Amino acid sequence: MDELSFDDVPRRRGRGAASNPPTQFEPMQVAYDPAALDEEELRSVPTEVFEDSSRTVLARNDSPDVGFDYSLNPYRGCEHGCIYCYARPSHEYLGFSAGLDFETKIVVKKDAPELLAKEFRKPSWTPQVIALAGNTDPYQPLERTLKLTRRCLQVMAAYRNPVSIITKNYTVARDVDVLGEMAARNLVSVNVSITTLRNDLVQVMEPRTARPARRLRAIEKLAEAGVPVRVLVAPVIPGLTDEELPGILKAAADAGAQHAGYVLLRLPGPVKDLFVQWLKDEIPDRADRVLNRLEELRGPSLNDPRFGHRMRGEGQWAELLKKMFTMAARKHGLDAPPAPLSTEHFRRTPEQARLF
Repeated sequence: MDELSFDDVPRRRGRGAASNPPTQFEPMQVAYDPAALDEEELRSVPTEVFEDSSRTVLARNDSPDVGFDYSLNPYRGCEHGCIYCYARPSHEYLGFSAGLDFETKIVVKKDAPELLAKEFRKPSWTPQVIALAGNTDPYQPLERTLKLTRRCLQVMAAYRNPVSIITKNYTVARDVDVLGEMAARNLVSVNVSITTLRNDLVQVMEPRTARPARRLRAIEKLAEAGVPVRVLVAPVIPGLTDEELPGILKAAADAGAQHAGYVLLRLPGPVKDLFVQWLKDEIPDRADRVLNRLEELRGPSLNDPRFGHRMRGEGQWAELLKKMFTMAARKHGLDAPPAPLSTEHFRRTPEQARLF
């Protein structure tokens, strides 16, 4: 029987990756039998949910490129399906692929709120900012029903431990009641990621994320509640979305954002091949331009993992991008650095009724 290669499989509906490349730990690839599956089954890949039995919930960070020591990710894998996601390789440590598996096999830490409260009660815990995200989006579609992120926020509010959130989903606005309460004590900041203002590009590049107008509406609702909001143009994709940077900053400032940042596209491990194939399939007229620009910024491998370089790139195009961002941020009043969040309100024994 002839095998059906992944290149022959129709584009999956609502998914970013078109295939499941073999992992670095289990170099085996599954080929589907076209006689066993009709086209609709090949196009539709359902989401599967698995429970994480970990007994700890905070991850320690030692990278000098990010401004936090601890992060919390209630979900492993992400339904958003962003083709460029730098977190995709982390799924390989679970025995899954960085491709379709990353966005269809979601591992949930159902005990995350309880484990977080346990950490706060330890005498060894020093109150400090926790990044809610850092790997996958805490407000991905499953959060609408599971509410793990909301419950973790309620724990942080009860113990009054500061938190910084990163998301590209409108669902963050659902929790404006908790976030507004925390903001009154300078305990929270929210970073809303906007990659492009083009709906057509979002549909194929970030298929299950909130559309740009909804992200701007989330910024507006958070700002109205007094929650500090920073817009993150992340990632900037040279030759594809970099030209939108000034427009994104203007739209975010008009919606109420107070600060801005940007991160250049990163393509670690298997993400490079997934992104390059996606680019050739979905944006063929821009493919060469994007890849040539990336090579100028990152070198022949299209990825530079060195600390101090991986977030910005180097060379002429990196400098031009930095100048473009700096000028636009200054023009729209987004150039001031965010104020540090407070740790002075932390309490190790909050009222139990407020936890969940």
